[in-house]
Parts: sequence; C-alpha cells; structure tokens
Amino acid sequence: MKKNKMLHVNRRSWASNMTNSPTLIIMVGLPARGKTYVSKKLTRYLNWIGVPTKVFNLGQYRREAVKTYKSYEFFRHDNEEAMKIRKECAIAALKDVKTYLLDENGQIAVFFVESVCDDPEVIAANIKLASLSTCYLQEVKVSSPDYADVAEDRIMDDFLKRIECYKVTYEPLDPDDCDKELSFIKVINVGRRFLVNKVQDYIQSKIVYYLMNIHVHPRTIYLSRHGESEYNSLGRLGGDSGLSHRGKQYAEALRQFVEEQRIPDLKVWTSQLKRTIQTAEALGVPYEQWKILNELDAGVCEELTYSEIQDKYPDEFALRDQDKYHYRYPGGESYQDLVQRVEPVIMELERQGNVLVIAHQAVMRCLIAYFMNKGADELPYLKCPLHTVLKLTPVAYGCKIESIYLNVEAVNTHRDRPLNVSLTRTREEALSTVPHHKILETVP
Repeated sequence: MKKNKMLHVNRRSWASNMTNSPTLIIMVGLPARGKTYVSKKLTRYLNWIGVPTKVFNLGQYRREAVKTYKSYEFFRHDNEEAMKIRKECAIAALKDVKTYLLDENGQIAVFFVESVCDDPEVIAANIKLASLSTCYLQEVKVSSPDYADVAEDRIMDDFLKRIECYKVTYEPLDPDDCDKELSFIKVINVGRRFLVNKVQDYIQSKIVYYLMNIHVHPRTIYLSRHGESEYNSLGRLGGDSGLSHRGKQYAEALRQFVEEQRIPDLKVWTSQLKRTIQTAEALGVPYEQWKILNELDAGVCEELTYSEIQDKYPDEFALRDQDKYHYRYPGGESYQDLVQRVEPVIMELERQGNVLVIAHQAVMRCLIAYFMNKGADELPYLKCPLHTVLKLTPVAYGCKIESIYLNVEAVNTHRDRPLNVSLTRTREEALSTVPHHKILETVP
C-alpha cells in the first residue's frame, strides 16, 4: 500500500462548473518530502476559492493512539503491533472521511498528490531547517509529542532512520503500469519537475494548476492601499479620484519605507486607477498595472456615500449587510466575484519573489484572506487601514503578518458589521457603523 500522509476532502462546491462529486485528495510520499506543507497550502487555496476542504492527518491519528513516541522502531514494517495500530488509525481516518461526506451522493473522485524527492540536499534541508518551505522537523520539534522530550542531537538521527523504515514498503505511483488509470500529479524535487496523469475534472485541474505555480523560496509580500484619495476624504465609494494632500504625503512616506527596507529585486504592482498609480509614481521605480487589481465595482452605488446609498437604495443596503460576501451590487460585483477575479494575482504572487502590491480595500481583503486562511464570513470585514503597510512573510506552514503604520494621518474607511440587518431597520440603525471620517491620529 502506498504510504500517505494526508487525506483532503472537499465537498461539492457552489460553483456550477465545479465537479459534481466530492474529491478525496490523497497525499503520497516519504517523510520530509513536504506533504504537510503542500496539504496546508492546498487546503487554504481550495477554501479560498469556495471549495470547502478539510484535512485528515494520519500522523495525528497515530499520535492520539500512541501517546508516547519512543523511536523510529515504531515504523519498522516487521513491528506487528505497531503496524496493527497504524492500520487501525487509517481505518479511523477513513471512517471520519465517510462521516464528513454523508450528506453527499454519487461517486467520490480520488486524486493523488505525490511528493517525490531524490535530492539529498533538499531532503536534508527539509529535515534541518525551519525554513519557508517544506520544513518538517521544526514543526515536529515544537508541537509534536513525538520529539517533545528528545534531545535535539538525536532528532535528526531518529528521523532519518524513520525514513528508511518507510522506504522498505513504499511504492511510488507508476504511470506506466498499475497506476496508469489513476488521476494524480507527481511533484518532483519541490517543484523542479511535474508529472501529471489523467486529470478528469475542474477541481483536479485547479489542483494541478495551483501546485505547478507555488514555490518554496524565501520572499516577502508587502500589501498597501493607495494613499488617501479625494473620494476617501469625502466618504465616497469607488470612482477614480486622485490622491488628497495627505495621500501624496503617504506616497512619499511609502517611498522612504521601501528605500529603508532595501528589498532585493522588488516588483511593484498597482491597479489601473489613478490613486494607486499616483502612489506608485512617487516610489521612483518601475511598476506594473493590473486591471484585475481594480477596486470592487459598486455598480449603481459607485461614487455615492453610505448615507446616499441608504437614502436611494435602502433595501440593497440592508441586503448587502445580510450577506456581504455573496451580495452583488446592481450592475457591479460581489466579494465572491472579486475573489475569482484576483485569483491570477494569487497565482503570480506564489510564483514571484518580493512584491509590493498597491491596491484597494476590498482587493486587499481578498488577498489577506488567502494568506491568513480567513473564511467568507470574515473576509469582507478585515481591517485594511489607509497609510499602513502589511508585511506578509511565509513561514513553515502558514504566514506571519506585520502591520506597519507610516505615521501619515488619514480618514477611517472601515465599516464594522452592523447589528441590525433587517429590511425594516431605521435609517439611524442602518448607518450606525458608518465611519465619520475623522482623521486618524493614532496608529491603527
């Protein structure tokens, strides 16, 4: 039986063009090949695009069954007692998968993701380093009961012996023989090469596309809204106004920040709207304009204030508050639409090194939600204040975020979730969380 580390399950999605059956994604590979890293990133991505996904970690089942880990001997193929426990853990995980899918009908689509590595340097790095890549050891050392009480100098030796135990029975996927009818992707040496076999539906094609775009090299992503715009200072939504006086001050402060950071090979991306372009112009460096980074289209509500929207379209205002993620402005977009629109940006961010994205509030919310694994309920209310740089640093199995206020005053454009979302609410209740556009005088 092929050794697998993770079982992913994603349920049927809301999107009509996605698969009609649940998909079981089985991570395959020897230890220290990046299965945990890949599984966590893949789960985060699928959840972000609207495919609810859950991870069933067989290692966690084993740790719960065996409270005290002693040594690599547990993983020997001739350790009958241990093999019995591991088999029982696999069965328990599959039962939980079945329970997770009880409300689904039809066939389950199975897709294998195999992480293969024959480069000794990469394997050693995966074990030794708490890097931004497929590091395994650091997470094990910090959080796993396996090595909680083991001296650091013994961990490497034990882990390498554990790998040798797995090698005895491990069978890689074989596209030329017994596995040629299976759907799978082999990720070879952390993405240096790929082998794709029999991709059959939308979800599988999305998985392949995503895995072929991610990399594990250290980098930093900087996210910033444009400087305060003239419409920001008036409380108006969208439009294409230029920077206010304070917005221009922020653009200069951002230039100083970028220079002080001394970021190698930094790429700068903006939308095609004036306020981001003017902010980038002040940096004095080349930048690239992306139309898909434009702010969420508010349709008939473009360039209106919240008060004007309440007066002209009170029902629409309430409907958006009831479900801000899925609500689509008449003639405009929803946050759900925006996530689909900016997906190519996510793919390119995964491919690139250091990048500064100068964008807009709704767009930044979508990007942050991806990197910080935030769901549809939280996404539309994430705080992205003006004149603040968000520094995102990928770490072993997630992303560290740092908020850096550049000490230039700006209005507050964040509207909290209102308590009353009824169509019959009063005007005062509807506007209760609308910001008053007072100049910020403290760090957000």
